[in-house]
Amino acid sequence: MRPFKVVSDYSPAGDQPEAIRELVEGIRAGDRFQTLKGVTGSGKTFTMAKIIEEVQRPTLVMSHNKTLAAQLYREFKSFFPNNAVEYFVSYYDYYQPEAYVPSRDLYIEKDAAINDEIDRMRLAATFSLMERRDVIVVSTVSCIYGLGLPESWRDLRIHVEIGKPLNPDELKKQLVSLQYERNDAVLDRGRFRSRGDVLEIFPAYLEEAYRLEFDWEDLVRIRKFNPVSGETVMELDELSIYPAKHFVMKEDAIPNALERIRGDLDEQLERFRIQGKMLEAERLKTRTEYDLEMLAEMGYCPGIENYSAPIANRNPGDPPATLFHYFPDDFLLFMDESHVTWSQVGAMYEGDRSRKQNLVDFGFRLPCAMDNRPLKMAEFERMLKQAVFVSATPRNEELKRSTRVVEQVIRPTGLLDPEVEVRPSEGQMEDIYREVKDRISKDERSLILTLTKKMAEDLTDYLTGLGLKVKYIHSEVETIERVEILKGLRKGEFDILVGINLLREGIDLPEVSYIGILDADKIGFLRSTTSLIQIIGRAARNQNGKVVMYADRMSDAMKEAIEETSRRRKIQEDWNTSQGITPTTIKKAINDILVRENELKKEAVEMESSVLINSFNLMIPNDRKKLIRELEKQMAEYAEALQFEEAATIRDRIQEIRKMD
Repeated sequence: MRPFKVVSDYSPAGDQPEAIRELVEGIRAGDRFQTLKGVTGSGKTFTMAKIIEEVQRPTLVMSHNKTLAAQLYREFKSFFPNNAVEYFVSYYDYYQPEAYVPSRDLYIEKDAAINDEIDRMRLAATFSLMERRDVIVVSTVSCIYGLGLPESWRDLRIHVEIGKPLNPDELKKQLVSLQYERNDAVLDRGRFRSRGDVLEIFPAYLEEAYRLEFDWEDLVRIRKFNPVSGETVMELDELSIYPAKHFVMKEDAIPNALERIRGDLDEQLERFRIQGKMLEAERLKTRTEYDLEMLAEMGYCPGIENYSAPIANRNPGDPPATLFHYFPDDFLLFMDESHVTWSQVGAMYEGDRSRKQNLVDFGFRLPCAMDNRPLKMAEFERMLKQAVFVSATPRNEELKRSTRVVEQVIRPTGLLDPEVEVRPSEGQMEDIYREVKDRISKDERSLILTLTKKMAEDLTDYLTGLGLKVKYIHSEVETIERVEILKGLRKGEFDILVGINLLREGIDLPEVSYIGILDADKIGFLRSTTSLIQIIGRAARNQNGKVVMYADRMSDAMKEAIEETSRRRKIQEDWNTSQGITPTTIKKAINDILVRENELKKEAVEMESSVLINSFNLMIPNDRKKLIRELEKQMAEYAEALQFEEAATIRDRIQEIRKMD
């Protein structure tokens, strides 16, 4: 095994060495759960990297969204250039799940656009886990969703070696059974082509292809080559080729799987006949028999994941195989931004189940489709042998499980948590104008946080009318445009950014030295203690950082956030004094901003809430009350995950429904 080795110009500084020592000590002592409570900018990622280097274990790093996962992936790639650092997130650029709305007799067919590169990276992650131990996988919570059995994926690999007899025709048949497509014209990922005595294979998980040269039935040469230029990259003596998809079946498992699916079909058809649901029975019979024919002929069918339980010979209700099952037993988990990620894991199962229940009840899917699901929270927790929660604001869920809570407050740059002031709402516009003008004169930037999209837009118009360069961000601003806006802020194309929730962008804005929080005393998820502390941290990258809360009273959340910030600032000041450190603003290349973000879009949230709304009759008062309760649960889940714009979208829906009373 190639050892994990951090390659960096930096050495642990501040309280990083002590945090690394304590957490490594806990891991070696067998502590199951620990918490790294690290402030923004304290180098938590570097601390994680040094821990991995110390313990030398395969590691899964979980994040709550793709933006932050991508940032972590880049950072770990730079720290471990000689090890396997992989990226495992949902491969959908767009995803509309299969659903059925009974009240409108509306069937919504699954529609998706798969990102080919992310699909390759997912397969590359499992490939690395099969081939080596020096692996770090950076993932979102998609890692808790069902994946093909690792035993099947591993056992179905094809191993070839120079000098050993190998029938090219048999090899081609094997490749087809592994879901590779033959295309003698174009060699693409997940395809192979044959030209005389040469067979070229482009594995679904690599960026290079293989060229196998035969002398009749003798394999005489193996080369890895660039599929674009054709240039040889490496000569090999042997290689293993893994399946092109995660959901694959061993040939001897197909008859048993088909028998189980047919058995489930017969039971469900009988159930429908007893209930008098003849339409549902005929619908289910037609769909399932078509899938059975495909599975028998090809070993694969569209929506094969809905049959994952009978294929894997699992009992109803048993947890599915997930990415966790591809890791060795001694793997280590880092849960980044655990205050969000933990609750997000817990919310996945119920949302998935409620959608599939209608599909089963109305004959669109067999009951076994319910077992193609994310892990339940209890199942997820059982999978964790050792985990470190990482957050600036860990919640009780993480803290009560942790045998050690290690604090990392000192920033290597010497930067302090920003000063926080509370000012009255009256006259706030004039005060904001003075503050941003002062920042502009110093070539620094400002963020202003509002509670609603309309307020963000109105404030942008107001400040623009005063001759200032302002832009806003909210959920209706497209992903790519968001990236360009944030890049423009850093480059100085404009000076002020207005938004509702600027926590989730997953990037650093060291040019920002002033943050104005409007309606800071309002009660709700946008102004909770955790949210305020996270917002304050946005100004901690600049030596002149300052946060102003505009409010008419001191809320409990404001008081707690200010007290915590003051406590940290005092520790940081004492450290700087003892070490003779002068704080310096972080200098970070602007091109470090993530180029692609595939987070849940507003449209997906609106569709999800629409499906729920259409399940109720809005003309009946009791139905309206039930719907409001369900939407409030949905809103709370998004708020718990700090996905405030999504929560706000649902909040607006609730307000519209209440107007009907």
